[in-house]
Amino acid sequence: MTNNSRPNPNSQPSPAIAQPAIKLTSVNLSLGQGASRVHILKDIDLNIGSGEAIGLVGPSGSGKSTLLMVMAGLERADTGTVVVAGENLGTMDEDALARFRGRNVGIVFQSFHLIPTMTALENVTVPLELAGAAGAQELARDELGNVGLGERLHHYPAQLSGGEQQRVALARALAPNPAILVADEPTGNLDEETGQQIIDLLFAGHAKRGTTLVLVTHDTALAARCGRVVRLRSGHVVNAPKEIAR
Repeated sequence: MTNNSRPNPNSQPSPAIAQPAIKLTSVNLSLGQGASRVHILKDIDLNIGSGEAIGLVGPSGSGKSTLLMVMAGLERADTGTVVVAGENLGTMDEDALARFRGRNVGIVFQSFHLIPTMTALENVTVPLELAGAAGAQELARDELGNVGLGERLHHYPAQLSGGEQQRVALARALAPNPAILVADEPTGNLDEETGQQIIDLLFAGHAKRGTTLVLVTHDTALAARCGRVVRLRSGHVVNAPKEIAR
């Protein structure tokens, strides 16, 4: 039997469906032991598109920071799947996770987490060297220049203001040019003016590089600067508008 069907030359190929930068499916996580064990994240389903900026908001204790840690591979889900930059984090051992984070995820914490015995330049250079980046010191120098610390390269954290320390932390997060940037209350320890400067740098880095940004904040005005706001309450996602078509 002859098949006379031929492709229609006027037909258009179906558009490719973009792979989410972050995809969480039925994620649950409890922390603590025995009677003190608490169910923090409850059946989380969430897709975050490549290049999106997401504001993660909710009351204190709603699970925002824990969810961010799961996305960054710093906490493991008890059940469900966590796929980041196309990789299933649940299949990786701790060493593989550390290598993955070094290549793909930049993290900015509320507390700056700088190494006190290292200069600003060293704090940014060392993670790049551990990730095997070529020209690590020059990359670090350039990133510190981008955040306005070109004249403070050889100062130690104790010699820097809080805002300067957070700039170092931001440079460290951005230097590997990660696909994903997560920030947990990055202005929480800063005054309003300094915090605004850090946020402007954070969003500038996101826009310039097309990095996917997930920002935990209690500040509704700050969250509104993101393309989408996802709300948590008692460990559940209670409001997650659909991903914006890109």
